[in-house]
Amino acid sequence: MSEISQLEPQVVWQFFDKICSIPHPSKHEEALALYVVEWAKSEGLNVRRDEVGNIIITKPATPGKENCKGVVLQAHFDMVPQKNEDTVHDFLTDPILPYIDGEWVTAKGTTLGADNGMGMASCMAVLVSKEIKHGPLEVLLTIDEEAGMTGAFGLKAGWLEGDILLNTDSEQEGEVYMGCAGGVDGTLTVNLTREAIPAGLVTRKLVLKGLKGGHSGCDIHTGRGNANKLLGRFLFGHAAELGLRLISFNGGSLRNAIPREAKAIVAVPADKEAKLAELFSQFEAMLSHEIGKVETDLVTINEAVTTTDKVLSLVDQTRFIATLNACPNGVIRMSDDIEGVVESSLNVGVITTEESKITVLCLLRSLMDSGRSNIEGILSAVSQLANIECEFTGAYPGWKPDADSEIMHTFRDVYENIYGHKPNVMVIHAGLECGLFKEPYPEMDMISFGPTIKFPHSPDEKVKIDTVALYWEQMIAILDNIPEKV
Repeated sequence: MSEISQLEPQVVWQFFDKICSIPHPSKHEEALALYVVEWAKSEGLNVRRDEVGNIIITKPATPGKENCKGVVLQAHFDMVPQKNEDTVHDFLTDPILPYIDGEWVTAKGTTLGADNGMGMASCMAVLVSKEIKHGPLEVLLTIDEEAGMTGAFGLKAGWLEGDILLNTDSEQEGEVYMGCAGGVDGTLTVNLTREAIPAGLVTRKLVLKGLKGGHSGCDIHTGRGNANKLLGRFLFGHAAELGLRLISFNGGSLRNAIPREAKAIVAVPADKEAKLAELFSQFEAMLSHEIGKVETDLVTINEAVTTTDKVLSLVDQTRFIATLNACPNGVIRMSDDIEGVVESSLNVGVITTEESKITVLCLLRSLMDSGRSNIEGILSAVSQLANIECEFTGAYPGWKPDADSEIMHTFRDVYENIYGHKPNVMVIHAGLECGLFKEPYPEMDMISFGPTIKFPHSPDEKVKIDTVALYWEQMIAILDNIPEKV
């Protein structure tokens, strides 16, 4: 057990500490799932798994609460695997190493997994408690939320009996969420032909790194740089004048994380090496002037590299670089209905190069289906102009706000009774699973809340210690105030 296990409320922090000790990146959560199943059995709880691997744990109502509406506490048990370049860490085998940093808990060189490990820990803490008053209770832990919402997509009608769902995947204490954006993955594919590196050219590796990155929904409006777009901007501006030939371009690691680093392997005439170095240095200085107040650690690297790979044909190189430069990125439109909330956005998340193709993976988000359709059309138009392939997959719906939500009014009243003021009722520009849960359970009443988590999906992720106690206080109070069935 690490030092965080002594924080209050200990029951929540000790479960989170245990969660950190078991590797659980997206697509590789089975070890943690097996631990939870065995733990639930040891506590005498009813536990089962559905066809896709989600876990459902049930706990009877406490005495006197049998007639309350049933509640589903929900969290996802995968985490985003991101680390600093100089951090040696294998997310498949190594534990997360959390530590206390002033008012926060963070991790050593990696994502912390407070998204959504804190929510999962609180669900387990409720299950083990003998003091918390609650009605009929179910805990739903879903798989693979961060990399495709596989668990939410696979949840079928009939598995849950509750009337109310409390999602624990929000990241700002004092806010309660009643709606979220929907999304879809957009994949651009540039098919390649290659040729030998022309005589007289030398090979260099151009790297842009040190960006803050972050969540492609929650942080998309913050002005943070996208490494893929920035390095693409340099290539578009200078490839022709340098006689530069592209060999490969790779950047980002997750479609829902703003890319922190990108690199290109290029060939350039030997007599243009000095000019390349000069222009790349000037480019770094220009970016520091443009976005340096946000991206304080941005750096570029230009170094010699040896490769036997061939260069792209000039036609394919031009198509790729022009597409990358033209591709929209960031906030597309702010909401007219909800002040300060992003309506639609696009994140150019991951670019990978293979022998025969370059793939660009984007995540499109919108509060409205029509807004998502509009961005799909923009991306399709760019691909048509460049004569490249464009495909959309994994679409998931948004969660439409319900102004008459009974649980929203209950939470708001409970919060005001505790703190003397109402919480902020919000809609989030990120993909919560609630929208997907509405498909098999259209009548289920839902809200989302949680402690304050900063910089999720990046190695800077951290959770504010005192807000965990506040969140836990709210969890206990809301469970004690669930309305009775009519």
